[in-house]
Amino acid sequence: MIRKGIDYPGVSIVFWCHDGKGKYLLHKRSVNARDENGKWDCGDGGLEVHDQVLDRLKMEIMEEYCAEAKEIEFLGYFDSHREHKDEKVHWISLAFRVLVDPGTVRIGEPHKFDEIGWFAIDDLPSPLHPTAEAEFKLYSVRIL
Repeated sequence: MIRKGIDYPGVSIVFWCHDGKGKYLLHKRSVNARDENGKWDCGDGGLEVHDQVLDRLKMEIMEEYCAEAKEIEFLGYFDSHREHKDEKVHWISLAFRVLVDPGTVRIGEPHKFDEIGWFAIDDLPSPLHPTAEAEFKLYSVRIL
């Protein structure tokens, strides 16, 4: 079986949802998440064959946070190279900053997330998912 991210680079759609007032939405990964359990992360989802990037972005935000994307800004891409379960993993992340209505947000995937929260950019929770931490450093000027 060929596995994306291991046998070939996977493509992920990453989203930093915000409330328009300086707070960002993050989730804490549960023990059922694929990896990085107990770490805080921004939203993301894998791009599938024949997906349109913006359609996948909107679908993932609805699935994870039950929210609609109001404004979308492309931040850039990030090459994520790391190890997971003793295997080298390579994902190419297309990152977006997305305005959502905080009043509609809730956990849409309770089997993957223990909790969600809104955080100021200078007060992010710890520990962060290593890829989210690297992306934050790369995009922090544009995220603010």
